[in-house]
Amino acid sequence: MGRNLAVPVDEMTRALPSYFAATPPAAAMAMPTQALPLQPKQRAAASISKPRLARIITFGGSITLTIVASYQMQLLLPLTMIEAAPLGLDSPYFLPLLWLLLALFTLTFSWVAITAMAAIAGLITGKDHFLADPKAPLISNSVLLMPIYNEDPASVCASLAAMAEDLDRLGQAKHFEIFVVSDSDKSEIWPAETAAIGRLREELSGIMPVWYRRRERNTARKAGNIRDFINCWGDRYDFLVVLDADSLIDGATLTTLVREMEADRDLGILQTLPRLIGGETLYARLQQYANANYGPVFARGLSAWQGDDGNYWGHNAIIRLRAFAESAGLPIMSGPRPFGGEIRSHDFVEAALVRRAGWNVRMVTNLPGSWEECPPTLLDAAVRDRRWAQGNVQHLGVLNARGLCWPSRAHMVMGVMNYLISPLWLASVLVGLLLYSRINSQLLEGLSLTSTSLSAIQIFDSPRMIALFALTISLLLLPKLLGLVMALGEPQPRRERARLIIGAVIEQLFSILHAPIVMSLHTRHLWEIMCGKDSGWPEQQRCGKSFPFVFLLQRHGSQTIIGLVTTAYLAWLSSPLLYWVLPLTLGLIFSVPLSALGGSRQLGRKLVKLRLLLTPEEQKLPAIMQRYRQFKNLFRAYER
Repeated sequence: MGRNLAVPVDEMTRALPSYFAATPPAAAMAMPTQALPLQPKQRAAASISKPRLARIITFGGSITLTIVASYQMQLLLPLTMIEAAPLGLDSPYFLPLLWLLLALFTLTFSWVAITAMAAIAGLITGKDHFLADPKAPLISNSVLLMPIYNEDPASVCASLAAMAEDLDRLGQAKHFEIFVVSDSDKSEIWPAETAAIGRLREELSGIMPVWYRRRERNTARKAGNIRDFINCWGDRYDFLVVLDADSLIDGATLTTLVREMEADRDLGILQTLPRLIGGETLYARLQQYANANYGPVFARGLSAWQGDDGNYWGHNAIIRLRAFAESAGLPIMSGPRPFGGEIRSHDFVEAALVRRAGWNVRMVTNLPGSWEECPPTLLDAAVRDRRWAQGNVQHLGVLNARGLCWPSRAHMVMGVMNYLISPLWLASVLVGLLLYSRINSQLLEGLSLTSTSLSAIQIFDSPRMIALFALTISLLLLPKLLGLVMALGEPQPRRERARLIIGAVIEQLFSILHAPIVMSLHTRHLWEIMCGKDSGWPEQQRCGKSFPFVFLLQRHGSQTIIGLVTTAYLAWLSSPLLYWVLPLTLGLIFSVPLSALGGSRQLGRKLVKLRLLLTPEEQKLPAIMQRYRQFKNLFRAYER
């Protein structure tokens, strides 16, 4: 695959300074395409994690809770002809809807339960496993690989310069090289990109080698970019640190990752837990706050039950190059897009294939010094989610691959459920409204008035229904409460604890309001996928911008109408169900102003002045971030 593409002799190469050899000498490493129906020869790997208890708590606990809750809902609903007749629900149309409501409740509740029980499992059993001596000298050669696609050159080069300088400060720079592999195709981007790489080479002269390759054909996008790199230069390195354009990892963390790979010869991939930084808009600041305070709880639970059968998120991770090359070559999925073609969410599949070959895949959750940025607005996040949704749906075609361990299949199913849960929630609300409307019409017609009134109250406003609702909300909030308690337990002034609590209230309020909007967007994503619409590979927006009102109305207008119509209808019925669905309808009604508000930098800056929604990195800026900002200003000056 393209060694002829690896060293292009075109305007890109000629734009580089004369002393800049764009790429190192060829060091080919084969990366064969994997046959999913055939099980490869599996190596025997020793496991250092013991996830059995965590798996019992996570899956056994969630199954138990789901059975109990589903049984209580079954007692509540009139599921037989005799029970449904007084309500007028015994027709061939409405009785099946009652059973459908029970099935939808069971599915959605199980998703809430598994998340909560995983958080408890992480609290009880979750801890990172390290084998390496923290002072052992490095003996390997690693590459910091940054695949980019029409990114801001100043930001890309600033983060790489900061990482290289931090490694040099530790005396470890000689064990690393930088390699930027570009898929940029905009004529206004790649000339500035090549010039910035030349400046980066100057800044790191005598510290770390800097290499650069731009593909003219973006085959298989990011996964194909990395694969081409391995085919051309993989044998030059032992380990590969995969970065995104917004990644930043400090030197201590990078050396820890390398030491662990050197010490554990069975380790194929080691994934860090990136923290979110750099957000200026309200939406980004909300995500940063949640990531800083609640992210470790969710991650610790995930790490606890997956053990060495872990997952990979495509960046801020270290990979054993030969293991990856031998086992993770992605096939092209059969059939037309969006189900066929190149796998969009490649990282889950790559982790599953590496594990299938007998290599351990693990995550560390308490290792600091790994960061990334998040989308600045709700709609920018939706664009990224659209591609992820399509990629995760494609994973359904990978589930039957021979030799996958069950946690790898579970990761793929959970990835699909992250998006499928939205239409399931929406369907349960619609079925509930339809059944309530039927009961209400029977009341208006005077059919079995006393019996119907009593039965309606038993279903929608009974102590059992309220208890189920309270249990669901408690399980939803449990991981966040655990995260908040842990954050409050850190040594800090009383005033900071108060700000932490206020921030939690603000984040939860917007989380409630954003939830129905995200539910609607995810449902739309899945509908487009089912209709055969391909997501493409749009560029990621790193900087926030204000959207015109007309554009916001186009994107959120249908959500606003649905929220208004539902609220008006329940108000006209004088229905107590209005209060049950109010958190859902309020978010939909105000989706346009909420989306606009989330993209506000002014509000984000105001919160910073009030010291609300701050992350630990903002309270005490790490040295590498300070250097990143200085380098960014330097590269900006070069552009001028």
